[in-house]
Amino acid sequence: MSLGVFWSLLNPLVMMTVLWFVFTRIFQSKIPNFGLFVLCGLVPYNVFTTSWLTGTMSLVENAGLIKRVPVPRELIPVSIVLSNCIHMSAQVLLLLLLVLVAGEGFNANWIWLVVIWPLEVVFVVGLSLVFSALNVYIRDVRYIVESANLVLFWVVPIFYDFSVIPERYKDLYLYNPVAALVMASRTILIHDAAPAASLLIKLALSSFFMLCIGLLVFRRLRAGFYNYL
Repeated sequence: MSLGVFWSLLNPLVMMTVLWFVFTRIFQSKIPNFGLFVLCGLVPYNVFTTSWLTGTMSLVENAGLIKRVPVPRELIPVSIVLSNCIHMSAQVLLLLLLVLVAGEGFNANWIWLVVIWPLEVVFVVGLSLVFSALNVYIRDVRYIVESANLVLFWVVPIFYDFSVIPERYKDLYLYNPVAALVMASRTILIHDAAPAASLLIKLALSSFFMLCIGLLVFRRLRAGFYNYL
């Protein structure tokens, strides 16, 4: 039995509840509407980490298909990442529903979500192309991805505000598409404002740069896939 899309909704809600309890009942966070604040961070993080890990494993897990069907190899990790968009859509809808329940209300800036979310998909597609290709040759790559995802939980402002980050690190954060997406989502959904142009530019640059790198690395390594799979 698989929980499927239901799990994609339950997981961020459970994490939001745990973080809400820890940071409002134990550490006494002063951030208003902390549950919604955290969920704006958890949804982009969950979508990213799930897509990256499943994209990394895609070639190895579909080795039989790759050997039998002469399709462009790039389609495998790309299709896996895009299939995760179903879960992404469910989680984004959950987030929007909770925004309405919390009383923040609908605002015209929600249209920016149609811009920023596809940029995260572009970034994770590029990342998955790189790591799925490497995973064919070095099967422990998946554990590197899992460890990186754990580190990412702490270096993305999920349960803390961007304002507490020291000035010397702020530009570095903005070039992290996951952190940029979290901050843009909060600006749109909580503060009823459009994300800063500089943030959108950095998010777009990082995403398309990663996609180009992904395609270059994948095409360089794909010649040996058949032998190693």
